[in-house]
Amino acid sequence: MRVHLIGIGGIGVSALAQYYLSKGHQVSGSDLVASEITDFLKEKGIKIFIGNFAKNIEKDFDLVVHSPAVKRDNPELLRATHYKLQTKSYPEALGDLTKEYYTIAVAGAHGKSTTTAMIALVLTAAGLDPTVIVGTKVKEFGGSNFRSGKSKLLVIEACEYDSSFLHYSPKVIVITNIDKEHLDYFKTFANVKKAFNKFIMKLPADGSLVFNQDDKYPPEIIEPKFKVFGYSLKLNEAKKIKSILKVPGAHNVSNAMAVLQVARILEIPDVITFKALLEFEGTWRRFEVKSGNANGRKITVVSDYGHHPNEISATLKAAREKYHQKNIWCIFQPHQHQRTYYLFNDFVKTFREADINNIIITDIYDVAGRETKKISSEVSSKKLVEKINQKNVAYVALPNAEKYIKERIETGDVLIIMGAGEIYKLADKF
Repeated sequence: MRVHLIGIGGIGVSALAQYYLSKGHQVSGSDLVASEITDFLKEKGIKIFIGNFAKNIEKDFDLVVHSPAVKRDNPELLRATHYKLQTKSYPEALGDLTKEYYTIAVAGAHGKSTTTAMIALVLTAAGLDPTVIVGTKVKEFGGSNFRSGKSKLLVIEACEYDSSFLHYSPKVIVITNIDKEHLDYFKTFANVKKAFNKFIMKLPADGSLVFNQDDKYPPEIIEPKFKVFGYSLKLNEAKKIKSILKVPGAHNVSNAMAVLQVARILEIPDVITFKALLEFEGTWRRFEVKSGNANGRKITVVSDYGHHPNEISATLKAAREKYHQKNIWCIFQPHQHQRTYYLFNDFVKTFREADINNIIITDIYDVAGRETKKISSEVSSKKLVEKINQKNVAYVALPNAEKYIKERIETGDVLIIMGAGEIYKLADKF
């Protein structure tokens, strides 16, 4: 087939593009800006267009897949419709794949990517050769967010935004947690919980649900027709996992406990699971530790994707646990005005309680197609810092952040660079 993907630079769409390429299809795609992801895809042989233009769409394309963020008036989507081409959203296209495989879907507000990667590595170590689509780059996959396998096992990260996961047909569902997330779409937390319950009820009679018993908001399961398995930090295996896991934090021990339960459903011996978890060194922008340099002073840099208050709290607690005697800096870029607006008080509480020496909050990262002018005018990083009102918390504009830190950070300090936007590029400056 000839397949074209609009928004190919996205972490999910780019993995799907690699899937089509692995099956021998001719693949092309477009994105608004070039990135390391589009460069990576180009090197693999995918034709990349920078910018969305109608001329990118050809009459003989068999399938046009678009990111959920792509609007209906996108010129490429309009041209595809004009040509009467088959068009599908990313969740719809991925949903088709889930019907062809024994699919393990990992959902939850936090921890999806790490848990998906861990499951994939355990299955690979067990010789089950899965195909994997994950929302982060994994070193063991050659720095990719995709793994091509020859078996009928598919492991995917299942995002709840836009109710995307309702398109999927898994045999095993993992719910890491349910939280107040994507309220720009769901509007209320009650709607978030309803979506998760709908997703769970898609399981067939021979399916399995794995859920976090420690979560504040566990899924509501009434007379399930499928098997239900819980996991918890209170179980004895959690102590062993904590002692062998290289990635820090109780949240990662919890993720690994979910992995252990999935492995047992697939009858993988615990010895294989523990060995794979022992060797797991983390993924891209999930507490990714690097050696750093600030004007000749040696420091430790941690790049992290956390952007929800609970993710930030978990990461900062893990950092204090790992670097308990170090001076820790954190520079955080809020992700999306709407998230900052809806969770404003949660952000305030998180940063007031954080056991971190120096916290810098920089400008909010706008997400194309998901902001409103009204909310954008009502919330800002400056207002957030004013409300936090702590001596160790400051606002610094993003262009000035590198200079600000380099003038103040000392040898041996730890610098956490956190957020889901462009802030990760700052790590390269150190």
